Amino acid sequence: MLKTLGALPLLAAGASVLRPRSAAASTPAAKELTDQDRGDLKRAEEYLNGITTMRAKFQQYSNTAGLAFGKIYLRRPGRLRVEYDPPLKVIIVADGLVVSYYDMDLDQISQVPIGSSPLWFLLRETVSFKNGVTVSEVIREPGALRIGAFESGSPEAGQIELAFADDPLELRQWTILDPQGNQIRVGLQDVTMGGALANALFATPSKGLPSDNR
Repeated sequence: MLKTLGALPLLAAGASVLRPRSAAASTPAAKELTDQDRGDLKRAEEYLNGITTMRAKFQQYSNTAGLAFGKIYLRRPGRLRVEYDPPLKVIIVADGLVVSYYDMDLDQISQVPIGSSPLWFLLRETVSFKNGVTVSEVIREPGALRIGAFESGSPEAGQIELAFADDPLELRQWTILDPQGNQIRVGLQDVTMGGALANALFATPSKGLPSDNR
């Protein structure tokens, strides 16, 4: 677990729901899937596996740290860069093996294995709602689809919920609910799919960077 996770829960260890929760998280359970659920899961898998690169602005809200804003860069598989807007002077990078958290003010780097982040699900070479992932909910609403899931071997670790606009399918938001019941909601804006992203974006941060976000 990253030291300052409370302030930067985008990569927290845990999970889902768009509905507010004040109590500690309960252990999720598998949903009994219908044929329609399986069809929607297949559509979501195909959409997510079609993402090679993505860049977007994001708005993050947590019930412990309030609002934060920034930019996110994704290159599948395994690469992610998160740059928080001031006053947060923080960069988070997944380089394919580890997630590095760099606090510019402290000039301090912390690292955890990429599998310790709930976003490992999106960073896998093949996104699947099987193969170690259990679906806890599939919710259809007018023009929207929400899918809740958790790691099959660690249901107590929390959940992640993906929220899509539908027709056409487009990822708009994810929500994480960690084991303590803390909820982290990340909404994407100005999303651009495809196009080249420089290798340097996903290089492990080094100490001594100026204490402002680049």
